[in-house]
Amino acid sequence: MTGRLIEVEVGAVAHGGHCVARHEGRVVFVRHALPGERVRVLITEDKGGSFCRGDAVEVLVASPDRVESPCPFAGPGRCGGCDWQHATPKAQRALKAAVVEEQLRRLAGLERHVVVEELPGGPADWRTRVRLAVGADGRPGFRAHRGHGVIPVDDCAIAAPGALDAVVDRAWPPGAELVVTRDADHAVHVTEIGPAKRVRGRPVPGPARRRSGSGTATEHAAGRTWHVRADGFWQVHPEAADTLAAVVAEWAAARPGETAWDLYGGVGLFAAVLADQVGASGSVAVVESAAGAVADGRRDLADLPQVEWHVGRTEAVLASPAFADRRPDVVVLDPPRKGAGREVVEAITRSGPDRVVYVACDPAALARDLAVFAANGYRTTQLRAFDAFPMTHHVECVALVEAVPPTGSLSTRSVDWPDDSDH
Repeated sequence: MTGRLIEVEVGAVAHGGHCVARHEGRVVFVRHALPGERVRVLITEDKGGSFCRGDAVEVLVASPDRVESPCPFAGPGRCGGCDWQHATPKAQRALKAAVVEEQLRRLAGLERHVVVEELPGGPADWRTRVRLAVGADGRPGFRAHRGHGVIPVDDCAIAAPGALDAVVDRAWPPGAELVVTRDADHAVHVTEIGPAKRVRGRPVPGPARRRSGSGTATEHAAGRTWHVRADGFWQVHPEAADTLAAVVAEWAAARPGETAWDLYGGVGLFAAVLADQVGASGSVAVVESAAGAVADGRRDLADLPQVEWHVGRTEAVLASPAFADRRPDVVVLDPPRKGAGREVVEAITRSGPDRVVYVACDPAALARDLAVFAANGYRTTQLRAFDAFPMTHHVECVALVEAVPPTGSLSTRSVDWPDDSDH
Protein backbone atom coordinates (compact mmCIF):
# COMPACT_ATOMS: atom_id res chain seq x y z
CA MET A 1 0.00 0.00 0.00
CA THR A 2 1.34 3.42 -0.94
CA GLY A 3 2.43 5.41 2.10
CA ARG A 4 3.22 2.32 4.17
CA LEU A 5 6.51 2.22 6.10
CA ILE A 6 8.40 -1.09 6.11
CA GLU A 7 11.82 -2.34 7.22
CA VAL A 8 13.96 -4.39 4.82
CA GLU A 9 17.42 -5.80 4.17
CA VAL A 10 18.68 -4.36 0.89
CA GLY A 11 19.90 -6.80 -1.74
CA ALA A 12 21.58 -6.42 -5.10
CA VAL A 13 21.56 -3.38 -7.33
CA ALA A 14 19.11 -3.39 -10.26
CA HIS A 15 18.98 -1.51 -13.54
CA GLY A 16 17.35 1.89 -13.07
CA GLY A 17 19.02 3.40 -10.01
CA HIS A 18 17.56 1.25 -7.25
CA CYS A 19 18.28 -1.90 -5.28
CA VAL A 20 16.16 -4.99 -4.75
CA ALA A 21 14.67 -5.99 -1.40
CA ARG A 22 11.94 -8.43 -0.43
CA HIS A 23 9.09 -8.00 2.00
CA GLU A 24 6.21 -10.37 2.68
CA GLY A 25 6.93 -12.32 -0.48
CA ARG A 26 7.07 -9.30 -2.78
CA VAL A 27 9.95 -7.51 -4.48
CA VAL A 28 10.55 -3.92 -3.36
CA PHE A 29 12.60 -1.65 -5.63
CA VAL A 30 14.31 0.71 -3.18
CA ARG A 31 15.92 4.02 -4.11
CA HIS A 32 18.45 5.88 -1.94
CA ALA A 33 19.77 2.62 -0.46
CA LEU A 34 22.88 0.50 -1.06
CA PRO A 35 23.37 -3.27 -1.12
CA GLY A 36 23.77 -4.77 2.35
CA GLU A 37 22.02 -1.96 4.22
CA ARG A 38 19.08 -2.26 6.55
CA VAL A 39 16.63 0.58 5.97
CA ARG A 40 13.12 1.81 6.58
CA VAL A 41 11.33 2.26 3.29
CA LEU A 42 8.39 4.48 2.49
CA ILE A 43 6.31 2.82 -0.24
CA THR A 44 5.86 5.41 -2.97
CA GLU A 45 4.17 3.31 -5.64
CA ASP A 46 2.12 0.13 -5.28
CA LYS A 47 -0.13 -1.08 -8.06
CA GLY A 48 -0.45 -4.55 -6.61
CA GLY A 49 1.14 -7.57 -8.18
CA SER A 50 4.56 -8.94 -7.43
CA PHE A 51 6.45 -5.71 -6.75
CA CYS A 52 6.24 -2.17 -5.42
CA ARG A 53 8.57 0.83 -5.21
CA GLY A 54 9.84 2.85 -2.30
CA ASP A 55 12.40 5.29 -0.90
CA ALA A 56 14.81 4.55 1.92
CA VAL A 57 13.87 7.25 4.40
CA GLU A 58 15.93 5.97 7.34
CA VAL A 59 19.19 4.00 7.32
CA LEU A 60 19.42 1.58 10.24
CA VAL A 61 22.61 -0.21 9.18
CA ALA A 62 24.71 1.73 6.66
CA SER A 63 27.00 0.43 3.95
CA PRO A 64 30.67 1.44 4.24
CA ASP A 65 30.20 2.92 0.77
CA ARG A 66 27.60 5.42 1.98
CA VAL A 67 28.43 9.14 2.01
CA GLU A 68 26.50 12.33 2.61
CA SER A 69 24.84 13.53 -0.59
CA PRO A 70 26.62 16.70 -1.79
CA CYS A 71 23.41 18.18 -3.18
CA PRO A 72 20.61 19.45 -0.90
CA PHE A 73 18.05 18.61 -3.57
CA ALA A 74 18.93 14.90 -3.68
CA GLY A 75 17.12 12.33 -1.57
CA PRO A 76 13.67 10.84 -1.00
CA GLY A 77 10.89 12.91 -2.51
CA ARG A 78 13.32 15.35 -4.07
CA CYS A 79 15.01 15.74 -7.46
CA GLY A 80 14.89 12.58 -9.53
CA GLY A 81 17.97 13.36 -11.62
CA CYS A 82 20.70 11.71 -9.53
CA ASP A 83 20.46 8.15 -8.26
CA TRP A 84 23.75 7.51 -6.44
CA GLN A 85 24.84 10.70 -4.68
CA HIS A 86 24.78 8.75 -1.41
CA ALA A 87 27.55 6.40 -2.65
CA THR A 88 31.27 6.98 -3.10
CA PRO A 89 32.34 7.47 -6.74
CA LYS A 90 34.16 4.13 -6.66
CA ALA A 91 31.04 2.39 -5.36
CA GLN A 92 28.92 4.08 -8.02
CA ARG A 93 31.10 2.64 -10.76
CA ALA A 94 31.00 -0.80 -9.14
CA LEU A 95 27.20 -0.66 -9.01
CA LYS A 96 27.02 0.28 -12.68
CA ALA A 97 29.44 -2.49 -13.60
CA ALA A 98 27.26 -5.00 -11.76
CA VAL A 99 24.22 -3.81 -13.69
CA VAL A 100 25.98 -4.10 -17.05
CA GLU A 101 27.20 -7.59 -16.19
CA GLU A 102 23.73 -8.69 -15.11
CA GLN A 103 22.03 -7.30 -18.23
CA LEU A 104 24.58 -8.97 -20.52
CA ARG A 105 24.18 -12.27 -18.70
CA ARG A 106 20.38 -12.24 -18.53
CA LEU A 107 19.53 -10.78 -21.93
CA ALA A 108 22.46 -11.77 -24.14
CA GLY A 109 23.87 -14.88 -22.47
CA LEU A 110 27.26 -13.17 -22.14
CA GLU A 111 29.43 -13.79 -19.09
CA ARG A 112 31.81 -10.87 -18.98
CA HIS A 113 33.69 -9.02 -16.25
CA VAL A 114 32.99 -5.30 -16.63
CA VAL A 115 34.97 -2.37 -15.28
CA VAL A 116 33.32 1.04 -15.54
CA GLU A 117 36.09 3.47 -16.33
CA GLU A 118 36.23 6.91 -14.75
CA LEU A 119 36.40 9.93 -17.04
CA PRO A 120 38.57 12.93 -16.10
CA GLY A 121 37.02 15.69 -14.04
CA GLY A 122 35.46 13.96 -11.05
CA PRO A 123 31.83 13.28 -10.13
CA ALA A 124 30.58 16.89 -10.00
CA ASP A 125 30.42 19.92 -12.32
CA TRP A 126 30.37 17.85 -15.52
CA ARG A 127 26.94 18.12 -17.12
CA THR A 128 27.15 20.61 -19.99
CA ARG A 129 23.57 20.14 -21.16
CA VAL A 130 20.74 20.45 -18.67
CA ARG A 131 16.98 20.30 -19.18
CA LEU A 132 14.77 21.95 -16.56
CA ALA A 133 11.02 22.22 -16.10
CA VAL A 134 9.18 25.29 -14.83
CA GLY A 135 6.67 24.85 -12.02
CA ALA A 136 3.33 26.57 -11.52
CA ASP A 137 5.12 29.29 -9.51
CA GLY A 138 7.44 30.13 -12.43
CA ARG A 139 10.51 28.67 -10.72
CA PRO A 140 12.75 26.32 -12.72
CA GLY A 141 13.76 22.95 -11.37
CA PHE A 142 13.88 19.23 -12.00
CA ARG A 143 11.19 16.58 -12.05
CA ALA A 144 10.69 14.33 -9.08
CA HIS A 145 11.46 10.66 -9.68
CA ARG A 146 8.64 9.00 -11.67
CA GLY A 147 6.52 12.11 -11.21
CA HIS A 148 5.48 15.34 -12.87
CA GLY A 149 6.07 17.63 -9.92
CA VAL A 150 8.84 20.20 -10.27
CA ILE A 151 11.46 20.46 -7.51
CA PRO A 152 12.73 24.07 -7.70
CA VAL A 153 16.49 24.48 -7.45
CA ASP A 154 19.01 27.28 -7.21
CA ASP A 155 21.97 25.14 -8.27
CA CYS A 156 22.88 21.66 -9.47
CA ALA A 157 25.85 19.67 -8.18
CA ILE A 158 26.51 17.95 -11.50
CA ALA A 159 25.90 20.92 -13.83
CA ALA A 160 28.91 22.60 -15.40
CA PRO A 161 29.94 25.69 -13.40
CA GLY A 162 27.98 28.77 -14.41
CA ALA A 163 25.53 26.88 -16.60
CA LEU A 164 22.46 27.67 -14.50
CA ASP A 165 23.38 31.18 -13.33
CA ALA A 166 21.20 32.87 -15.93
CA VAL A 167 18.26 30.54 -15.33
CA VAL A 168 17.61 29.99 -11.64
CA ASP A 169 17.43 33.63 -10.55
CA ARG A 170 14.39 34.62 -12.61
CA ALA A 171 10.80 33.59 -13.21
CA TRP A 172 9.72 31.73 -16.36
CA PRO A 173 6.35 30.91 -17.90
CA PRO A 174 4.75 28.13 -15.85
CA GLY A 175 4.83 24.83 -17.71
CA ALA A 176 7.72 25.82 -19.96
CA GLU A 177 10.90 23.79 -20.33
CA LEU A 178 14.44 25.14 -20.50
CA VAL A 179 17.39 23.59 -22.30
CA VAL A 180 20.66 25.02 -20.99
CA THR A 181 23.96 24.36 -22.75
CA ARG A 182 27.44 25.43 -21.72
CA ASP A 183 29.71 24.76 -24.67
CA ALA A 184 33.43 24.05 -24.86
CA ASP A 185 34.20 27.77 -25.04
CA HIS A 186 32.15 28.32 -21.84
CA ALA A 187 29.40 30.22 -23.66
CA VAL A 188 25.96 29.55 -22.17
CA HIS A 189 22.91 29.11 -24.40
CA VAL A 190 19.34 28.89 -23.09
CA THR A 191 16.43 27.61 -25.17
CA GLU A 192 12.96 28.25 -23.76
CA ILE A 193 10.31 25.82 -24.97
CA GLY A 194 6.80 27.12 -24.42
CA PRO A 195 4.31 25.29 -22.20
CA ALA A 196 2.96 22.14 -23.78
CA LYS A 197 -0.66 22.11 -24.87
CA ARG A 198 -2.83 19.02 -24.85
CA VAL A 199 -5.09 17.82 -27.66
CA ARG A 200 -7.26 14.79 -26.87
CA GLY A 201 -5.16 14.23 -23.80
CA ARG A 202 -1.85 14.23 -25.65
CA PRO A 203 0.86 16.91 -25.36
CA VAL A 204 1.63 18.89 -28.49
CA PRO A 205 4.36 21.49 -29.03
CA GLY A 206 3.69 24.85 -27.48
CA PRO A 207 4.83 28.27 -28.75
CA ALA A 208 7.97 28.65 -30.84
CA ARG A 209 11.27 28.28 -29.05
CA ARG A 210 13.00 31.37 -27.76
CA ARG A 211 16.75 31.46 -27.34
CA SER A 212 19.35 33.47 -25.52
CA GLY A 213 22.95 33.19 -26.61
CA SER A 214 23.84 32.49 -30.21
CA GLY A 215 21.94 29.20 -30.29
CA THR A 216 25.02 27.54 -31.79
CA ALA A 217 27.33 25.70 -29.42
CA THR A 218 31.03 25.35 -30.17
CA GLU A 219 32.52 21.96 -29.29
CA HIS A 220 35.94 20.39 -29.76
CA ALA A 221 36.39 16.66 -30.32
CA ALA A 222 38.21 14.17 -32.55
CA GLY A 223 40.69 16.87 -33.54
CA ARG A 224 38.00 19.12 -34.99
CA THR A 225 35.87 22.11 -34.01
CA TRP A 226 32.12 21.61 -34.24
CA HIS A 227 29.32 24.16 -34.46
CA VAL A 228 26.11 22.45 -33.42
CA ARG A 229 22.63 23.49 -32.38
CA ALA A 230 22.74 24.29 -28.69
CA ASP A 231 19.51 22.36 -28.05
CA GLY A 232 20.52 19.44 -30.27
CA PHE A 233 22.37 16.27 -29.32
CA TRP A 234 25.97 16.27 -28.13
CA GLN A 235 27.59 14.23 -25.39
CA VAL A 236 26.83 15.88 -22.04
CA HIS A 237 30.12 14.99 -20.36
CA PRO A 238 32.95 17.22 -21.65
CA GLU A 239 35.34 14.24 -21.95
CA ALA A 240 32.89 11.78 -23.46
CA ALA A 241 33.02 12.76 -27.14
CA ASP A 242 36.80 12.43 -27.39
CA THR A 243 36.83 9.24 -25.33
CA LEU A 244 34.18 7.53 -27.44
CA ALA A 245 35.73 8.74 -30.70
CA ALA A 246 39.05 7.21 -29.68
CA VAL A 247 37.47 3.82 -28.95
CA VAL A 248 35.53 3.92 -32.22
CA ALA A 249 38.73 4.71 -34.11
CA GLU A 250 40.58 1.80 -32.49
CA TRP A 251 37.87 -0.81 -33.00
CA ALA A 252 36.55 0.31 -36.38
CA ALA A 253 40.08 0.15 -37.82
CA ALA A 254 38.80 0.94 -41.30
CA ARG A 255 41.34 0.76 -44.10
CA PRO A 256 41.87 3.23 -46.95
CA GLY A 257 39.31 2.65 -49.67
CA GLU A 258 36.83 0.78 -47.44
CA THR A 259 33.15 1.55 -46.92
CA ALA A 260 31.76 2.52 -43.51
CA TRP A 261 28.29 3.28 -42.19
CA ASP A 262 27.63 5.66 -39.29
CA LEU A 263 24.07 4.97 -38.12
CA TYR A 264 22.23 7.37 -35.81
CA GLY A 265 25.18 9.54 -36.76
CA GLY A 266 24.12 12.91 -35.34
CA VAL A 267 26.40 15.67 -36.56
CA GLY A 268 29.01 13.15 -37.71
CA LEU A 269 31.43 12.80 -34.79
CA PHE A 270 32.17 9.17 -35.63
CA ALA A 271 31.84 9.82 -39.36
CA ALA A 272 34.80 12.19 -39.10
CA VAL A 273 36.87 9.43 -37.48
CA LEU A 274 35.82 6.91 -40.14
CA ALA A 275 36.45 9.37 -42.98
CA ASP A 276 40.02 9.89 -41.81
CA GLN A 277 40.52 6.13 -41.87
CA VAL A 278 38.97 5.29 -45.27
CA GLY A 279 40.48 8.36 -46.94
CA ALA A 280 39.43 10.01 -50.17
CA SER A 281 39.12 6.63 -51.95
CA GLY A 282 36.65 5.27 -49.37
CA SER A 283 33.14 6.25 -48.37
CA VAL A 284 31.20 6.92 -45.18
CA ALA A 285 27.41 6.90 -45.19
CA VAL A 286 25.80 8.78 -42.30
CA VAL A 287 22.19 8.03 -41.41
CA GLU A 288 20.43 10.46 -39.05
CA SER A 289 16.76 11.31 -38.55
CA ALA A 290 17.27 14.87 -37.26
CA ALA A 291 17.51 17.22 -40.22
CA GLY A 292 19.08 19.92 -38.06
CA ALA A 293 21.91 17.65 -37.00
CA VAL A 294 22.52 16.69 -40.63
CA ALA A 295 22.66 20.35 -41.62
CA ASP A 296 25.25 20.99 -38.90
CA GLY A 297 27.23 17.94 -39.95
CA ARG A 298 27.24 18.84 -43.63
CA ARG A 299 28.70 22.22 -42.74
CA ASP A 300 31.28 20.96 -40.25
CA LEU A 301 32.46 18.10 -42.46
CA ALA A 302 32.34 19.95 -45.76
CA ASP A 303 36.05 19.22 -46.21
CA LEU A 304 35.35 15.47 -46.31
CA PRO A 305 33.68 14.68 -49.67
CA GLN A 306 33.77 10.95 -48.90
CA VAL A 307 31.01 11.52 -46.29
CA GLU A 308 27.47 11.20 -47.66
CA TRP A 309 24.37 12.05 -45.67
CA HIS A 310 20.97 10.31 -45.48
CA VAL A 311 18.12 11.92 -43.53
CA GLY A 312 15.51 9.57 -42.11
CA ARG A 313 14.79 6.85 -39.61
CA THR A 314 17.56 4.29 -39.67
CA GLU A 315 15.33 1.29 -40.37
CA ALA A 316 13.66 3.10 -43.27
CA VAL A 317 16.91 4.30 -44.82
CA LEU A 318 18.54 0.87 -44.60
CA ALA A 319 15.50 -0.61 -46.37
CA SER A 320 15.57 2.01 -49.14
CA PRO A 321 16.89 1.46 -52.67
CA ALA A 322 19.88 3.69 -51.85
CA PHE A 323 21.19 0.95 -49.54
CA ALA A 324 20.18 -2.07 -51.59
CA ASP A 325 23.09 -4.43 -52.29
CA ARG A 326 25.54 -2.17 -50.43
CA ARG A 327 28.08 -3.94 -48.26
CA PRO A 328 29.96 -1.95 -45.62
CA ASP A 329 33.26 -3.14 -44.21
CA VAL A 330 32.45 -1.62 -40.83
CA VAL A 331 29.34 -0.20 -39.19
CA VAL A 332 29.23 2.20 -36.25
CA LEU A 333 25.91 2.84 -34.52
CA ASP A 334 24.96 5.03 -31.59
CA PRO A 335 21.20 4.57 -31.16
CA PRO A 336 18.95 6.33 -28.63
CA ARG A 337 18.31 4.84 -25.22
CA LYS A 338 15.79 2.27 -26.51
CA GLY A 339 18.50 0.69 -28.67
CA ALA A 340 18.57 -0.16 -32.36
CA GLY A 341 16.08 -3.02 -32.23
CA ARG A 342 15.74 -6.24 -34.18
CA GLU A 343 14.83 -4.65 -37.51
CA VAL A 344 17.95 -2.49 -37.65
CA VAL A 345 20.30 -5.15 -36.26
CA GLU A 346 19.10 -7.72 -38.80
CA ALA A 347 19.46 -5.18 -41.62
CA ILE A 348 23.06 -4.61 -40.52
CA THR A 349 23.87 -8.31 -40.36
CA ARG A 350 22.32 -8.92 -43.79
CA SER A 351 24.66 -6.28 -45.22
CA GLY A 352 27.59 -8.38 -44.01
CA PRO A 353 30.10 -6.01 -42.36
CA ASP A 354 33.23 -7.51 -40.85
CA ARG A 355 32.93 -5.40 -37.72
CA VAL A 356 30.27 -3.42 -35.88
CA VAL A 357 31.08 -0.86 -33.20
CA TYR A 358 28.02 -0.30 -31.02
CA VAL A 359 27.91 2.76 -28.73
CA ALA A 360 25.14 2.43 -26.14
CA CYS A 361 23.76 4.51 -23.29
CA ASP A 362 21.50 1.77 -21.93
CA PRO A 363 22.91 -1.65 -20.98
CA ALA A 364 19.57 -3.46 -21.28
CA ALA A 365 19.00 -2.21 -24.82
CA LEU A 366 22.59 -3.05 -25.71
CA ALA A 367 22.26 -6.58 -24.36
CA ARG A 368 19.03 -7.21 -26.26
CA ASP A 369 20.63 -6.06 -29.49
CA LEU A 370 23.81 -8.09 -28.89
CA ALA A 371 21.61 -11.17 -28.57
CA VAL A 372 20.14 -10.43 -32.02
CA PHE A 373 23.64 -10.00 -33.45
CA ALA A 374 24.61 -13.37 -31.97
CA ALA A 375 21.57 -15.05 -33.49
CA ASN A 376 22.65 -13.76 -36.89
CA GLY A 377 26.24 -14.91 -36.96
CA TYR A 378 28.08 -12.18 -35.04
CA ARG A 379 30.07 -12.37 -31.82
CA THR A 380 30.80 -9.75 -29.16
CA THR A 381 34.57 -9.66 -28.84
CA GLN A 382 35.26 -6.49 -26.85
CA LEU A 383 33.35 -4.26 -24.43
CA ARG A 384 34.26 -1.16 -22.48
CA ALA A 385 32.11 0.91 -20.15
CA PHE A 386 32.55 4.54 -19.09
CA ASP A 387 31.14 6.59 -16.25
CA ALA A 388 29.96 9.36 -18.54
CA PHE A 389 27.09 10.24 -16.16
CA PRO A 390 28.46 10.34 -12.59
CA MET A 391 25.94 10.38 -9.72
CA THR A 392 23.26 8.85 -11.98
CA HIS A 393 22.56 5.22 -12.85
CA HIS A 394 23.38 5.82 -16.51
CA VAL A 395 26.50 4.32 -18.07
CA GLU A 396 27.98 4.50 -21.58
CA CYS A 397 29.15 1.25 -23.16
CA VAL A 398 30.97 0.47 -26.39
CA ALA A 399 30.91 -3.05 -27.83
CA LEU A 400 32.85 -4.54 -30.73
CA VAL A 401 30.84 -7.13 -32.64
CA GLU A 402 32.54 -9.21 -35.34
CA ALA A 403 31.37 -11.64 -37.97
CA VAL A 404 32.04 -15.25 -37.10
CA PRO A 405 34.20 -16.75 -39.89
CA PRO A 406 32.61 -19.78 -41.62
CA THR A 407 33.91 -23.13 -40.40
CA GLY A 408 37.23 -23.93 -42.01
CA SER A 409 37.81 -20.44 -43.36
CA LEU A 410 40.63 -18.10 -42.49
CA SER A 411 39.86 -14.56 -41.39
CA THR A 412 41.70 -11.80 -43.17
CA ARG A 413 42.19 -10.06 -39.84
CA SER A 414 43.77 -11.27 -36.64
CA VAL A 415 41.17 -11.44 -33.86
CA ASP A 416 42.02 -12.03 -30.20
CA TRP A 417 38.93 -13.97 -29.11
CA PRO A 418 38.19 -13.71 -25.37
CA ASP A 419 37.58 -16.83 -23.29
CA ASP A 420 33.85 -16.12 -23.06
CA SER A 421 33.36 -15.51 -26.77
CA ASP A 422 31.21 -18.61 -27.25
CA HIS A 423 28.44 -17.42 -24.91
